[in-house]
Amino acid sequence: MNITQEFDTICALSTPFGNGGVGVIRISGDKSFPIICEISDKSDYSAGKICYAKISDNKTLIDEVIILPFKAPHSYTGEDVIEIQCHGGINVIKDILDLVVRHGARPAERGEFTKRAFLNKKMDLSQAEAVNDLIHSKTSEFALQSAKNLSGSLARKIKQIRQDIFDVSSRIVAGIDFPEDVKEPEYSYLIENFEKSISDIDKILAGAKSSDILRQGVKVAIAGRPNVGKSSLFNILLNMDRAIVTDIAGTTRDVINETIDMGIPVTLVDTAGIREDENINRVEKIGIEYSKQSVNDADLIIFMYDASQGFTKDDEEIYNLIKNKKHLIAANKIDLAPADFESKFKDTIKLSTKTQAGIDELRQKIKTSVLDAPVEDMDFVTNQRQQACLVKCRQSLDNALIAAKDHVLQDMIYIDLITGEVVTDEILDNIFSHFCIGK
Repeated sequence: MNITQEFDTICALSTPFGNGGVGVIRISGDKSFPIICEISDKSDYSAGKICYAKISDNKTLIDEVIILPFKAPHSYTGEDVIEIQCHGGINVIKDILDLVVRHGARPAERGEFTKRAFLNKKMDLSQAEAVNDLIHSKTSEFALQSAKNLSGSLARKIKQIRQDIFDVSSRIVAGIDFPEDVKEPEYSYLIENFEKSISDIDKILAGAKSSDILRQGVKVAIAGRPNVGKSSLFNILLNMDRAIVTDIAGTTRDVINETIDMGIPVTLVDTAGIREDENINRVEKIGIEYSKQSVNDADLIIFMYDASQGFTKDDEEIYNLIKNKKHLIAANKIDLAPADFESKFKDTIKLSTKTQAGIDELRQKIKTSVLDAPVEDMDFVTNQRQQACLVKCRQSLDNALIAAKDHVLQDMIYIDLITGEVVTDEILDNIFSHFCIGK
């Protein structure tokens, strides 16, 4: 986008395109109020006053709408904004958008409304990215965490860290530039402050892995020999009868995937029972190969065996395939097992897909196995761009800390403390290109 376009008046549909009860069209820029006056039956709109209006094209009525007017800087973008709530028919929306464009607006690019909010200092970059996370969140927990970032929790923490570094830098510069009037800060003071800033960054980065998982999700494969209850468990975790369940060995011939919300986005994979038998047919053999590939690709494996039959030689062969990957062990059919049943594995989850005993424990262990910390205990969620910036900052502080401990000249230490907030057009375009049109 060139610089002249950044001052154009833009428009877009902010609700999903298609038939619906209501469609919301957003206009932002200096021409927003003149445009709505030209296409509607009203010649004046007061900021903050919701009103009813009729939109027409050459005296042909298009729709009866609700208008929400916002005057700069008191709007989402920081510019004059008009929101048109019209009926959600495809043709109605298209006709109004065409009319708005003919009267001086242009179609917005991806994320351009939020980009303008950032450029007009209505939000910082972490808050802008939180908008996209909130829209695309796959779980309610990630939506709540994204809302915290949108409210500025991460921005405030980063600002505080930056201010701490700036304060130390100022004292060093004062001591260098005005040695007769200001003493250089003690090295103990530098060490204490560098260690504090490093600790603050580490606290944010501690949730980096969990942040990535909340955003992207994990793949969990259920593996084991035939008839141990894999498909039954798959159906229970999904809370629906998705996989066929019978007592016939080899019922599942293909890999079945479904995504569920377990506090984190989980793609659950039901695999064909793995077994070596010269009597199995070609279709089941293909299914078993798919199962092995799915197990290999999974982030976490639930290895199941039949507690009523004990841990067999066939179970051991399958376990040897997955033991070096992250896994949970589930002994199913515990309701049919001997009363003194004990698993050979210390952390075995004893469950029954018939009575659903142990299912809640399994759900919890899936979450704790893939997350660094419980979602509810996370102070911040970060994306990979933010994590890279924090890692780079920490490396500079590490260098400054080592130099301070070695009593290196403070003007050399200062080099590692120079901070900046440079955001290039390339970075902005990359970030906002992932937004939807209308946001």
